[in-house]
Amino acid sequence: GNNECSKYYLCLEGEVYEFKCSVSLLFDINRQICDFKSNVFSCDVRMQVTTAKPLLSTDNPICPPGELACGDGVCLPRHLFCDGHVDCDDESDEGWCDAHHDPNAAKLCDPRNCSLPDCFCSRDGTLVPGNLEPKQVPQMITITFDDAVNNENWELYERLFMKDRKNPNGCPLHATFYVSHEFTNYAYVQKLWNLGHEIAVHSITHRGPESYWSHNATIEDWFDEFVGQANIINRFAGGKMEDLWGVRVPYLRVGWNRQMIMMREFGFVYDSSMVAPFSDPPLWPYTLDYRIPHTCIGTGQRCPSRSFPGIWELVLNQLKAGEYTCAMLDQCPPFHDEDQVFELLMHNFHRHYNSNRAPYGLFFHTIWFKYKKNQRAFERFLDAMAKLPDVFIVNNQEVISWMREPTPASQINTFEPWKCGKQVPMEDKACNLEEVCKLRSPAVRGDRWLHTCFECPQVYPWIKNEFGIDLK
Repeated sequence: GNNECSKYYLCLEGEVYEFKCSVSLLFDINRQICDFKSNVFSCDVRMQVTTAKPLLSTDNPICPPGELACGDGVCLPRHLFCDGHVDCDDESDEGWCDAHHDPNAAKLCDPRNCSLPDCFCSRDGTLVPGNLEPKQVPQMITITFDDAVNNENWELYERLFMKDRKNPNGCPLHATFYVSHEFTNYAYVQKLWNLGHEIAVHSITHRGPESYWSHNATIEDWFDEFVGQANIINRFAGGKMEDLWGVRVPYLRVGWNRQMIMMREFGFVYDSSMVAPFSDPPLWPYTLDYRIPHTCIGTGQRCPSRSFPGIWELVLNQLKAGEYTCAMLDQCPPFHDEDQVFELLMHNFHRHYNSNRAPYGLFFHTIWFKYKKNQRAFERFLDAMAKLPDVFIVNNQEVISWMREPTPASQINTFEPWKCGKQVPMEDKACNLEEVCKLRSPAVRGDRWLHTCFECPQVYPWIKNEFGIDLK
C-alpha cells in the first residue's frame, strides 16, 4: 500500500535508520527521493539492486597476471571488464565502469605525448592551445540549435543569420544545427548547408526515456540512430558524408564508451554532449586521448572511461545566471525583461573574453526564442559582438579547424578554413521548389510529410530503414 511506499531506510555510518516521506509523498527507489504520487512508478519495487563490486585490488592477488576477479572471486581476462558486455555471474564486471573503476581507463593528460593537430589536453582543461597569449586568441562564439529544422523555426534562422551581420573577416556568421529526423524539412537543411552553417547529427528518433541513451542503447542502437541519421541527411539534404563531423546526444545523455566506439568506427570527428561543472576560467575543447579533465555531471550520467584518440569533445561550459548555472539557455531561470537577458549574455561573454578566451557556447532549443524579449536581447547581443574586431561567430567545425592550427587574431584574415566566398557547385545547390512527400510512417502509425530537393522515398524514412524503402 501507499503507506508502505512512503517508508524508506538509510544506512548511515553502519547503522540502519527508518524514515518516512512527508504526507502525500512517496519514496521513489530509483531516484532515491520523496516525490508526488504521480511521479513515482517504483512502488512495487522493494529495494534498489546494487551491483557487486569487482575485486580489482586485493592485498594478496586472487588471480593470475592479466586477469581480474569478479565480485564473487571468479577470475576473468582483464579486457572483459567494462567492455559493455556482462561476463561475471554477479555482473560486477560491468557495474563499476566510470573513469575511476575501469581497469582499462584512459590515463591522465600527458602533454609530452599529446600534440596538435590531432591531440589536445591539459590537466584542468583551461589551457589555451598553441601557447598563445589570450589577447592573441580570436574569441570564438558558437551558436547551436537542437532538433528539427522546419517552418516553426525557419523565419528565426533567417532573421538571425541572413541579415547583413558579418564577422570581422567579412564572412557571414555560421551556426551549428544538430538535426533530429522527425518533422525536419531537408530542403531547409540543404539551404543552411549552402550558406556555410554546419549540419550535425542528433539521432533519428530522439526517443525517451532519457536513461535509454546512457544505459540501454547498445552499440548497434548507436549506429542505427546516428549513422542512420547521417545517411538520411546525405540522401535527402544532399549533405556530404565527410562534412558530417559532429554528434549531440538527445537530452545530453552521454552514451559511455558505446557512443564513442560508434563515432570512432564511423569517423565522426567530435561529440558535444558533455556538460562541465561551472568553472572560471571556462574549459577549452579537448580530445579524448586522455581522461576527461572535469567530473562527469548529471544524474546517472556516463561519460567515456576509455581513450578514444583524436575524437574531440566540444564541452558545454555552463552559463552563470544570477545564483544559478545552466548549460542550455532554455534551462536557465526565466528573466523578466530584455535587459536582464542581454546582461546574462554579456556577463558570460566577458567571463570568456577577459580570461582564457575558450569558445563561448550558446546552446538553444528554438522554443527559447518564442519569447520576444529573448529574441530582441539575442539580436542586440549579436549586434554588440559585431562591433568587436577579434570576436567571431563560427560553427564547431571552424572551432576545431582553428584549434588544430592555432592562429593569432592578427593573422586570421589569411586563415584558410575561415575564408568564405567559395562557390557552391550547381549540383549541391538547394532547390527553389521542394518535393513535398506525403508518406506512410510505420513508426507513428500515420502519415508524415517529408520535404526534400530529391525524389520522394516510398515510406517515411526511419530507424533501420533510413532510405524509406517499402519493405512490404
